[in-house]
Amino acid sequence: MRTATMPRSASTSADHPPVLEISDLQAWYGESHILHNVNLTVHQGEVVTLLGRNGAGRSTTLRAIMGLTGTRKGSIKINGHETIALPIYKIAQHGVGYCPEKRGIFSSLSTEENLMLPPLVSSADKSMSVAEIYDIFPNLKERKNSQGTRLSGGEQQMLAVARILRTGARLLLLDEISEGLAPVIVQALARMIQTLKAKGYTIVMVEQNFRFAAPLADHFYVMEHGQIVESFASSELEAKTETLNALLGV
Repeated sequence: MRTATMPRSASTSADHPPVLEISDLQAWYGESHILHNVNLTVHQGEVVTLLGRNGAGRSTTLRAIMGLTGTRKGSIKINGHETIALPIYKIAQHGVGYCPEKRGIFSSLSTEENLMLPPLVSSADKSMSVAEIYDIFPNLKERKNSQGTRLSGGEQQMLAVARILRTGARLLLLDEISEGLAPVIVQALARMIQTLKAKGYTIVMVEQNFRFAAPLADHFYVMEHGQIVESFASSELEAKTETLNALLGV
């Protein structure tokens, strides 16, 4: 088994803890032990990508952060607050938004009705207005009166992310948002992530599309068999090519 590199040291002071700090996280689905002592740190304004083959535990890591797995052990701190024992709604109230792979929009409602539904999980001044969302996603403005069933796959994905921004969440967990989408939509999602990063959002992405993730992320974690086996900054990406080829088959 390969061993992961040591986590990068936190550059923030005690007054500014990491937005997300996971220590020795273990998680189960029923009796199946999926995550084994996962450790990762994400600072404010960073984009962090979880890489790995299917079944490596990447999506389960996002679900565990939100409390959507079975038993969890270890520590998950959000802005310095321990959340491992909290129910899902309390975790969300710490300003966390989760976009699952299946999107989960209300297909019988219009685009704008979907955007008006999400409750606030943070202060109102952190919630993005519908007008601001339309600035980021002009496609959604054009389709604001269209039912979810009439949206393309790419438009549904945009809507799924946009709903999170309405809640006031500042830590975004995005699961395979580029999967199966046309290149022009993938490019639009990349621009969206760059815009959100510029606004100070913190993003953790699970991605199979390495070409999509590579230019966006500040830091990468590679998972195998429910463990972190590599951790490196974007500046080290070129030096890690051979290792990534072996781990990911890219």
